[in-house]
Amino acid sequence: MKMNCAQYEEEFSSYMNNQLTAAQQVEFEQHIAGCEGCLQELTAMQQVWSLMGDMEVPEPGAHMEVKFEAMLATFKQSVAEKKASFSIKEQFARLWQWQPKWPLAYSFVIILISFSCGYWVFKGSTTGKQDEQLQALTSQVHELKQTMMLALLENPSASERIRGVSYTSEIKHADKEVIDALFATLNNDPNVNVRLSTLDALTHLAAHPEVRQGLIASIVQQDSPLLQLAIADVMLKLQEKGSVNSFKQLLKQKDLNPGVKDKIKQTITQLI
Repeated sequence: MKMNCAQYEEEFSSYMNNQLTAAQQVEFEQHIAGCEGCLQELTAMQQVWSLMGDMEVPEPGAHMEVKFEAMLATFKQSVAEKKASFSIKEQFARLWQWQPKWPLAYSFVIILISFSCGYWVFKGSTTGKQDEQLQALTSQVHELKQTMMLALLENPSASERIRGVSYTSEIKHADKEVIDALFATLNNDPNVNVRLSTLDALTHLAAHPEVRQGLIASIVQQDSPLLQLAIADVMLKLQEKGSVNSFKQLLKQKDLNPGVKDKIKQTITQLI
């Protein structure tokens, strides 16, 4: 018996939590690809879930508080002594080894660094040495965010990987390591929601020529109708004419969803 839209909507949560069987997922994605109403509902739900930030944060144990306070004391002392060579990234790496799933540490370190930077910015007069220290801390904040993002992309939890992808919005200048990690996630992650979030993050980095080329190359690697539809929208948004040949290759796939096929044809027409 064929399911109706209301029944498919009841499966949104199971789909987003990767709880459907392989056969159910294929049937679900085929319906979504051909039903604009359900696709809009699913997209809206995914956006809400992404904004909720409902990941659980484990409570740190007493021994962790002692270790973290010791780390903070070391940092404060080094700032007071104006040792610009202090590496926040190294301290964070040590903290990460103590408890890989303790994101509060990340926030505490960022807050501490922000206060230190604010002190120097608003002090009224800064010496050349303090300017150097401020620049060093700013650079270390960037490194810390990047380290956090890369670590979360390796997490077995899909929600944690999505959280890792979200950190790209806090990285002003994405380097090759970050871009390569995002494309590895886009092309290989088993969870469709993670890949959709990654596609969105890469779209915001499309000013990088290598990102555009990577997006074009990934078109033929996507097997999910949702990803195929989404990347078609991205290419239209970017007006990337270089993607036309990749879309033509995608059309040659024998098992391509009919709804996706129509969308790809429209996309090619609009880009030519």
